[in-house]
Amino acid sequence: MTIKLLATLIESHRIKMMEAGLKYGLSSPITIKLSQELDELLNLERNLHNLAC
Repeated sequence: MTIKLLATLIESHRIKMMEAGLKYGLSSPITIKLSQELDELLNLERNLHNLAC
């Protein structure tokens, strides 16, 4: 996965999570699932960045 694709996925998930939070509430299972997925993407980005350093 390229860094650019990963950044696009992160931004897409961030938007989906914010929309879900507004629509269903912050403690909704949908919002929480999206938040956890976003965390995984952010961790992957951080790990890739650390490997590049």
